[in-house]
Amino acid sequence: MIAILRFITGQRTAWAVLIATIVAVGLLFSLLPSSESEDFPTSGLPSSSQTAQVDRLLADFPSAKQTSAVVVWSRDGENLDSADVAAITERAAALGERSIAPRATAPKFSSDEQAAISVVPLEAQTTSADIGETATDIRAQASKDLPDGLRAYLTGPVGFQSDISNAFAGADLRLLLVTVIVVAVLLIVTYRSPVLWIVPLVVVGIADGLSTVVVGALADPFGITVDASVAGIQSVLVFGAGTNYALLLVARYREELLRVESRSAAMLTAVRSAGPAIAASGGTVALSLLTLLFAELSGNRALGFACAIGVVIAILFALIVLPAALVVCGRGLFWPFVPRFQSGADAGKAGFWTRLGRVVDRRPAPVVFASILGIGALSLGLIGASVGLSQADQLLGEPESVQAQKIVDGSFSAGLTSQTVVLAPDAAAADAADLASATRGVDAVQPGESANGLTRLNLSLASAPGSDETFGTIAALRGSYADASGALSETLVGGTDATALDNLTSAQADQDLIIPMILAIVFTILAILLRSLVAPVLLIVSVLATYFASLGASNWIFQNLMGFPAFNTNVLLLAFLFLVALGVDYNIFLTTRAREEAHRHGTREGMVRALSSTGAVITSAGILIAAVFAVLGVLPVVALTQIGVIVCIGVLLDTLVVRTLVVPALVFLTGDRFWWPSRPAARAPRI
Repeated sequence: MIAILRFITGQRTAWAVLIATIVAVGLLFSLLPSSESEDFPTSGLPSSSQTAQVDRLLADFPSAKQTSAVVVWSRDGENLDSADVAAITERAAALGERSIAPRATAPKFSSDEQAAISVVPLEAQTTSADIGETATDIRAQASKDLPDGLRAYLTGPVGFQSDISNAFAGADLRLLLVTVIVVAVLLIVTYRSPVLWIVPLVVVGIADGLSTVVVGALADPFGITVDASVAGIQSVLVFGAGTNYALLLVARYREELLRVESRSAAMLTAVRSAGPAIAASGGTVALSLLTLLFAELSGNRALGFACAIGVVIAILFALIVLPAALVVCGRGLFWPFVPRFQSGADAGKAGFWTRLGRVVDRRPAPVVFASILGIGALSLGLIGASVGLSQADQLLGEPESVQAQKIVDGSFSAGLTSQTVVLAPDAAAADAADLASATRGVDAVQPGESANGLTRLNLSLASAPGSDETFGTIAALRGSYADASGALSETLVGGTDATALDNLTSAQADQDLIIPMILAIVFTILAILLRSLVAPVLLIVSVLATYFASLGASNWIFQNLMGFPAFNTNVLLLAFLFLVALGVDYNIFLTTRAREEAHRHGTREGMVRALSSTGAVITSAGILIAAVFAVLGVLPVVALTQIGVIVCIGVLLDTLVVRTLVVPALVFLTGDRFWWPSRPAARAPRI
């Protein structure tokens, strides 16, 4: 291993490493097959769910080749007059000319006389081929020659699908540009150099591009579907983690340049010292992400697969390509603050972080107590929190499909545009319809087509799509059918709202399975790296406290400032994964250095010196990765915005409070017991 490190950091051999990297990356870009990501996320429910079963069975029905656009006309709360009614009737007839069922487009007027609705059946394959053009054509047809003040809105499957596609249109490029700008600005501020930031940014940028290509090539063979949201999070994580590792390595390299004249020797020491921490930190993140492969939801599995590959590539570039690039560029890369060799230089000299460590050392108990109070106060924001957003709440702003849904909810049955599908054996179809009609919350039951011994029933529910009342009605239907006797017990319930309910159920199952696995992985890695059983417990508790505090603060912001009624389904699990994994990064950076210093100076002084050496870089890394995750908010998708806000708050809280105050205070309180059963300070000189 030492020979490999010497080759990477040698002044001449570093050139060979860079040339080999350029050739290898070029070959991979040209030879690996490309794969286009999906435009929008799919549900990805397990095959055992009722929704998945219904979808498979519906594939044999004639209507499986159909989709629909729902057009709503309204005067924004004013009553429709006779001219409006005539114009709407004419427009609905025109829409029928492009529909596969012209008579079905006849408009239905609301009882309050304020809105009208038309369902336009369309051929599914043709519509999906260019959903944007289809939506544009329908909007134009529905809005043509309308009286002043009367407006047409598009919603339903085509409307929502079009708005989601528009939300992700150009998402990769927009997210990448904003991420690069944010990282560049923060690196310039951190390094205080007009040139140094270029090298880490280029290295991480190449790693991000390569990870995208590798994930795209491996996704299809492994049966993974990578959509735009997964690709966006992957890119953000690679940039965040890659620049984190670069900050740690460059900080240690700069420190060593003050101690030795040879930049190759300085980089060799930096890689040997910081390399294990970087590898352990990245390995923890990658292994935590891989636990998502055990998830029920395919979207979670895709995210774990893509991000784990991205993090591994980021680690390799941080430990191989970045050291070689820095050695090749020489000391002048740090201009104008070039680190010069100083005989007897001591990186542990007094500074802000040293003084902070001394203050915490003198009064660790009050620091821990005050921190517990603050974290506990933030966690109270979780009171009244709920999980699960309706389809209309998935996108930021007020896209047309959401506006139309609000009009439908106000003037028609709330569940009119979100039908629930019941599949019953032909022999039990009548009984299934009667049972559905008698179920509280079911507004209407309409018998439909039959295929392969099954009859379809279309149910309209009285409550709003995605609401707790709707989920309760679906659960009641499923329970009633399951408790029935004979063929009726084989009845299945699916549809849009059933899909949302099954997503919520699967997401909870994923949390129950994945979160303990992540904690076990984190504990094991920390125990092996620190050779301690006490330290991992205390560090994990601090990370969990940060997680709940960030959730509480975020929930208050979402409900009171941003108008989000609940957390999106997968947000809690993904926020936990990123916060715990990234929190462990900073734990490892600090405590591995503290253990190294404890050998020479004892536990208490070792922690002060570790804080002095890593405080600035951890803070810089935390601010950078918080800003990078906040970039997810540039996409008009509530789930990504929520993840960005939670991780941003959590990382800032972790780096500015927990890692700089709470963890050192816990070490000062426990003393040498922090490392039990090992004793790194046993040979340290006693003062």
